[in-house]
Parts: sequence; structure tokens; C-alpha cells
Amino acid sequence: MAEQASHRTRGSEDYGVYDDAKTYYTSDDRHNKYGPRTRTYSQNSLLRNFDRFGMREAQAAPFRRGSHDERALGHGRRFLVQVDATLKSLLEQEDDHKAMQITVEDRGPKVIPLRTAASAGYNKFDVRGTYMLSNLLQELTLAKEYGRKEIILDEGRLNENPVDRLHRVIRDHFWEGLTRKIDASTVEVAAVDPKDWTDKPTPRIYIPPGAPEQYEYYMRVARERPEINLDVQLLPESITPEYIRDLNEKPGLLVVATEEVTDDQTGEKTLEGLPFVVPGGRFNELYGWDSYMAGLGLLVDDRVDLVQSMVVNFCFCIEHYGKILNATRTYYLGRSQPPFLTDMALRVFEKIKHEPGSKEFLRRSMLAAVKEYHTVWTSEPRLDPVTGLSRYRPEGLGVPPETEATHFVHVLEPYIKKYNMEFKEFVRAYNHREIVEPELDEYFMHDRAVRESGHDTSYRLEGVCANLATIDLNSLLFKYETDIARTIRGVFGDRLVMPEEFCKGTPYAPGEVLSSAAWDRRAKRRKLTMDKLMWNEKEGMFFDYDTVKQEQCNYESATTLWALWAGLASPKQAADLVHKGLPRFEENGGLAAGTEKSRGEVGLDRPNRQWDYPYGWPPQQMLAWTGLLRYSFNEEAERLAYKWLFMVTKAFVDFHGVVVEKYDVTSEIDPHRVDAEYGNQGLGFKGVNKEGFAWVNASYVYGLQIINAHMRRALGTLTPYKTFVRAMEQNEEKELASLQIR
Repeated sequence: MAEQASHRTRGSEDYGVYDDAKTYYTSDDRHNKYGPRTRTYSQNSLLRNFDRFGMREAQAAPFRRGSHDERALGHGRRFLVQVDATLKSLLEQEDDHKAMQITVEDRGPKVIPLRTAASAGYNKFDVRGTYMLSNLLQELTLAKEYGRKEIILDEGRLNENPVDRLHRVIRDHFWEGLTRKIDASTVEVAAVDPKDWTDKPTPRIYIPPGAPEQYEYYMRVARERPEINLDVQLLPESITPEYIRDLNEKPGLLVVATEEVTDDQTGEKTLEGLPFVVPGGRFNELYGWDSYMAGLGLLVDDRVDLVQSMVVNFCFCIEHYGKILNATRTYYLGRSQPPFLTDMALRVFEKIKHEPGSKEFLRRSMLAAVKEYHTVWTSEPRLDPVTGLSRYRPEGLGVPPETEATHFVHVLEPYIKKYNMEFKEFVRAYNHREIVEPELDEYFMHDRAVRESGHDTSYRLEGVCANLATIDLNSLLFKYETDIARTIRGVFGDRLVMPEEFCKGTPYAPGEVLSSAAWDRRAKRRKLTMDKLMWNEKEGMFFDYDTVKQEQCNYESATTLWALWAGLASPKQAADLVHKGLPRFEENGGLAAGTEKSRGEVGLDRPNRQWDYPYGWPPQQMLAWTGLLRYSFNEEAERLAYKWLFMVTKAFVDFHGVVVEKYDVTSEIDPHRVDAEYGNQGLGFKGVNKEGFAWVNASYVYGLQIINAHMRRALGTLTPYKTFVRAMEQNEEKELASLQIR
């Protein structure tokens, strides 16, 4: 934190050069003073200086190198900038693609002169290069949004070390831009589903029967604000696949946890939603494993409160909807996502364990995980009764409604022709079982399973996912079993009492006491089964197991490394995974999701899938780093983290601050460009990136904790990994030579 504080204030007088944008651009005093002079210039005198020296950056000759004044004694250089004129000039000169971005692909002169504050605007200094000009455009965009016409801009905000800058914008801006809550202040926007395919999209919110206080609250909101046309619905006690299907005609938002607060204006008691972080800026609902991944970064940035709030929201979902949902929309009621609750709760507890209520927080989190474990993951249809392993196999009927209307046309076209029906007519008839097509049922069962896995889509899972006991899911459940056993034993004195609200669907009666021994046995049994059915000694990897064909699969997936994260691998298996498995996935930018060999040929008839080679995703990186460290493969963890961070940083520098959902880890030039079915998220911003993408944000700040100090310095200078290694080897040789001379 001391290093962070010095970074935020160095080179400043009374103000932090690296303050967040709101603090930086709303301070009148900051923009009324410039240079180290004793005289303070008023805004009027500043305007007079603009007129006096004919300072119109819009007409400034872009190729003329201006006079250079020395940096103000003890302070970094500052510029006097007319926001609108400079913004206009900058875009006209540098933004070839008219995208409100300046990248390495733009062909402008890449230089613009700015007036210096130390000379009262008399002298000019050239700001050069893609990175500084890109940062200038971002800063001017922010200044304009905060209503500034003229600013005094610190050069430090333009030439800031890119590692420091990216971490700073993640901490100060991206997390805020991705934070949501559900209550009266947001429901008008959040309850409208951008995927609503009905003729009359309506803001609609669904309340579980176990939360009557929320039903009353939203009914009051609907009465008091009739103009928003809020439709408040109460869910039934039992949620069936048929009910979920019928909700397709009335899709809506599902509530999450709230807390009782006092209204500052009325003094009355009311409800306020507990905040959570969404994957990207276009979302307003709580997501499953995205939230865990985001939490890893939030904890690094000391946002324990936000991660704790998300855990409470997850517990609410398990208590009231029976599972941590894929996301809190009605069409996801039958579908979960990869389970990470125990690890998430334990990470929060480690941060708050000395605070009041921390033990109760952990108790409820573990109880919710116990319920989820029994009612979701180790019961049918997800449980394979023969092996005792678990599968992604959600319930559901018909065509998944949340996809684009044309997404399944190629699948449904033969059946539409067979029955001589229109597209919508066939979908309705098929969804309501008026038409029965077993092959189509099989296809959509696997499609829903792929989406529950979080790996949508991949040739590894296509057409078979619901039959697979995957290495990822069963590693996560092994982690649940060991986490629950360790917590019951270490925190609760080997006695955890099951309350009534978490007993439904479990084998436990209210008041029954859980001990660690049963969970230890579950973990041991799963480990033995996975070793027998999923470990491949020759390949040195875990593979998925097909429970229908009763055979081991051969698709090479980076999820094999999740066994390290979960602590499932034996020391020998861990060594084999690192020496035999890891090299298959390692690329220039970190780990690819799979291997090119397993993916096979791609082309017009067989396009790329986004969870296959050559794409890399933050979950695969972070879980691998953590797993490698767990088994003391520190150098491998540092190397992989550096490669990923370098790729993300270079794209951030070269492409106007871009931070996207996933990357092509084989590309050294433009890894943010992805040629797969869903493209990439996080590309469409204008002027300044305000959100990034949650799990990439997290992977960046999390990865910075893993690399060493030498690596961080090299990363700030955009040194490729191979160059960094050569430099370190040369330094070691010099040191060795000097020792021999002595």
C-alpha cells in the first residue's frame, strides 16, 4: 500500500497526479493553479493567457516542434489545455478510423504540441507516440464529461508506467463501472431484459416466496411509480422445467439479497440491494463463476466488502432458488455454473476473521454450500449413479430462449422443413412437446450443459457435455469436500448444526450435526474414482470421463490443471502435469484453453469455438497460477503470469486502453481480436474505457501479486518474456564472472 500511495502522489504539489478522474477533474483549485510560481492565476487570467498567446490547439501546426521549457522544479511538467479545441484537433489528426480511439494502427503523425503551465502557456512541448496520445484522448474525454473547458494536465497522466496505469484504472474506475445493485434505485433499468424477445418488453421482477419483505417492497415501488410500468411477480414454491419454459413469455429479473436501511430523506425503514460486480458493462444481473473470478482481484484491491456482499447474494440464491444461478434471469432458473462458493467464502473470512459477525458469515456460507452440494451437484440428473462423479446436466425443455433468434436456425432447419412450419411456430410446438424429436432433445440437453459449464462453446463439449464427468467440475467438488471438512473441523469445533432453511433436498434433518469425517470420506472417494477413471499415466494429465460410453476422453483441455488448484493431484501427478501437460497449452500470451491437435481443423464449415485453441481466458490462467504455487512450482507460475500480463499490458498500450473478455494467446500483435462465434466483449467504448472486463481486470491485479519485482519492472517497459529471461541470464553471468575475478 505504501508503494501505491507514493505512486498516487509523486510529482504533485498539493494534489495527487494519479487521483481518480472524479477527484482530479472536479477540483477547481487544481485547475486554477499551474507551475511552481508563487502567484496563483485565476480562471479569468488563464483565459486571458489563452487569448494573449493565440493558444488554439485546434489550429496548431502538428509537425512543428515547439519550444521546450524545463520541468518545474520539484514537480512534473504540466500543460494548459483547452479541452474541446484540443480534443477536436487530436481526433482530426490522429484518429484515422473515426473510432474515438488512437491505436498503433492509426497513421497520424503521432505528435501534438501542448502549452506548458510553467511558462503560463508561452512555451510548448511535444506529446509523442501512440501511448501518450491515447492517454491524452482518454483524459480529455474524462475532463469533458466532468464539465471542464480548460484544464491543467499533469504529464504524469500521459506517460505513466502502463502497469501502474492499468492497475490504477481497474482499482479506481473499472470496479465502480461494473458494480450493480438491485433495488428501487435501479429496477427501472435492471428489470428490463436486453434479451427480451417478446412483442412488448416490460420491466419485470420475480420474488421468491421466502422473501415476502421484498415482494411488499417492490409492490410499493410499482404503486408509487406507475410510470415505470413495473410488473412484480411472485414465484411458486416449486420450480419445474415446465414452469421455466412458460416464463419465456414473461421473462424477468430475479431478486437477490437486500438489507434493511433507514431512508435519509423520510427517516423510514426501507430495503437496499447488496452490491455485486457484473462481467461487463452491458449486464445488470448477478452471474455465477464470473463473480468468483472478479472477487480474486477485488480482494487484492481491498474491496472485501464487495466480495462478502457477493457471497451473501450467492447464499440467498441457494436458499431461495436452489442453486447459484448461471445468472439471475428467469430463463436461468434451471441452470447453475461452476461452483466456487467455499473458496470464495474462505478467502473473505481470512480477511475479516477478527471482525464481529465473521464466524456467522462463514457458517451460513458453508451451510449454503452443503445444500448446493447435495441438491445440485450430487443428485440426479447431474450425479452419475454408476461412478459417483458429477456432470453438468441442467434441467430444461425446448430451445434455450436467451440466445440470438438465429443461433439455432441451422439445427432446426431440417425439422422445420420436415413439419412444413414457420420458425416461430415450430419452436412453440417443440417447446410444448406437441412435437417430439428425441435427437433434438439430446442436442439441447448438451447445449444447456455446455452453458452451465461456463465453457460455451467448445468442440470438447459439443454434443456430449451432459454425459461427461469433467475434470473441472469434479476438481471443484473435491475442493468443496475438503473445504467443508477443514472448516467444520478447524473453525466450528467439528460440529456444524443444520438449520431448517438449508435442509430441504438434503439428507439432513433440522438440527442434525455435521462433522468433518463424512466430508473427508467423500473427498477420498472422489479422488480414488478420478484417479481410476480420469488420470492418464502415459499422458501425464487428467481427462474428462464419458459416463455413457464408459471411457476416458482424449480432448486436451487446460482444465486438467484445475486438479492442482483443488489440491487433488498427488505430488507425482502434479510433477507430471507440469512437465508433460503444461507445455501443451503454453503459448506467447499464457495458457490456451485447449490444444490445436484436440480442436482439429477449422474453416467455413467448422468455425472456431471461443473456449478452444488459440484463445486464453482469465479463469484458466488464475487457477493454474494458484495451483502451481500450491505445489511449489513457483517459477512456472511466475512465467505464465508474466506472459499473460505482458499480453494484456501490450494490448492496453497499443490499442487505446483496451481490456477484453478473452485473448488470442498465440497472437503477438493484436491478441484482443477474436475470430469466434461471439466475437469479443469490451471493444466498443468511445474515448475512454470505463469498465474493462471483470475477470480480466481481476487476472491483472491478481497476477501482479505473483510475479517478482524484476518482472514487474520489465513489464512496465513492455519487455517480452524471452528478452527478459536473456537479460536476467546475462546479469547472472556477469555476477558469476565478477565473483570468479575476486
